[in-house]
Amino acid sequence: MHPRHNLDDALLTPLRFSVMAALATDVEIDFGALRDLLEAEDSALSKAISHLSGVGYLAVRKGFVANRPRTWVKATPAGKAAMRIHVDALQAIAHGMTAG
Repeated sequence: MHPRHNLDDALLTPLRFSVMAALATDVEIDFGALRDLLEAEDSALSKAISHLSGVGYLAVRKGFVANRPRTWVKATPAGKAAMRIHVDALQAIAHGMTAG
């Protein structure tokens, strides 16, 4: 079976992939810090988080800091597993291209 079959559609956009990569170390990060880290627009990041949360790859927590709304995100165990499989597939595909 070709490794491309293990690529995850939810992780095929650069921003969604980057979100999951940023959260790979089991860290919870607030929306603003993640936006700045990934150099993303608010609306694009919001859509990426919504999509990843919808497939169960992110846990989203909302709250307040000094009466200001905040959103924190963290990768779920399912999201971390999906990311490992996806990265392994990318590496297998890249390795196949350089073999020979």
